[in-house]
Amino acid sequence: MNTNIGKFTLILFCLQGVAFAQQSAPLTLQEVIHLAQTQSLEAKASETKITGKKLELEASKNTLLPDAKLSGQYLAMTSPDVKFQIPLSSSSDPMSIKANQLLLGQASVSMPIYTGGKIKNSIAAASNAVKAEEFSALALKDQLAEQGINLYINLYKAQQTTLLMEENIKRSEQRVADFKAMEANGIIPRNDLLKAELQLSNYKVALQEAQKNATVLNYQLVNFLKLDEATKVPSINLDEAPLMVDISDANTALANRNELKALQAEHDIALNRVNIEKSNALPKIALTGGYAALDVHNLITVKNAVNVGVGISYDIGSLYKNKKNVNIARNQVSQVDEHVVMMNDKIKVQVQQANENYHLTISQNQLYTEAVNQANENYRIVKDKYDNGVADTDDLLEADVQQLQSKINLAISKANTVEKYYDLLLVNGQLTTK
Repeated sequence: MNTNIGKFTLILFCLQGVAFAQQSAPLTLQEVIHLAQTQSLEAKASETKITGKKLELEASKNTLLPDAKLSGQYLAMTSPDVKFQIPLSSSSDPMSIKANQLLLGQASVSMPIYTGGKIKNSIAAASNAVKAEEFSALALKDQLAEQGINLYINLYKAQQTTLLMEENIKRSEQRVADFKAMEANGIIPRNDLLKAELQLSNYKVALQEAQKNATVLNYQLVNFLKLDEATKVPSINLDEAPLMVDISDANTALANRNELKALQAEHDIALNRVNIEKSNALPKIALTGGYAALDVHNLITVKNAVNVGVGISYDIGSLYKNKKNVNIARNQVSQVDEHVVMMNDKIKVQVQQANENYHLTISQNQLYTEAVNQANENYRIVKDKYDNGVADTDDLLEADVQQLQSKINLAISKANTVEKYYDLLLVNGQLTTK
């Protein structure tokens, strides 16, 4: 019976590795992926960030529009000493003018003509920032989908373990009932009945653990998908999982991974910043226009003073100051390029590992299928021997544990195969396209 207890410890260990949560009404794996990518708080936060970057892009386009200013002033003054440069008639007395009020109105417009590419590159950087945020959001959604898949698969494992345990408990209860009758009639010793009752108790403990795991997983999944907390997911059917195919192509992954696309957009932003820093060392040219009106009380009135012209500005100091800023921007480009190279290597490793894991689960699933057949046949033979008095109770109970263990292993293996398939889709950047 020590062997039986040891094997039961193995079953409990398998059950403890299955602790997550879930939901109600039939819920398919594709629905889980969709809900994870749209309903989770992280997904909604990523959409808010994208909206923010788009608003920044629209704001950057305002630099293409002309600057327009309108100003007016009213000033009360003390009576100044007035001396005219233009001779006045002898009857005019400058001291009697009393020009103690000033009205001034101005309107000006400035339209940038040439800024050394600063405006163009600023808008391009904002546009690339939108792309980077969008790709980052897609990468985040893939990660959220992966979390949802893991919760869903783990719930399936807990549910299947619960069902298998319940089936085995029914058989164990019948065995205990039979043993009680046999013990009462003196056919078997009481020790054999106690062994059967102990195994039944162990099964019930394992069932409680599986039921607890299923409950925890159900709640975690429902909470993650933002469904009603009272939702209860019925038995999951993984037979609806897609046909397994081999998609272990590193080139496909490099072309599709959103994390890499986001880094490439960051590279473009860094290049835009280099050009922006370079533009600071170039002259700026703008078309200007304005209107002014002036009235000095009792002295002068100016109206319709319209002006149009071209303005140029050149920061001479930038010729020797701006070089360091350009070098800083170029260094940022190099940093992003290094991250791109590291991401390429990381993706290749992930694809190779995911491919190996997927093929391993397929191979294991075939072995576990054979193991179930072997365990069923072994139990049948041992049961026949026990009924004929050739095998003892320990042999029968051990064969029962082996049969249950093989069925649990097969159910978990089936779930692992589906999970590793979706892992392979994820690392190839094809999770949301399937």
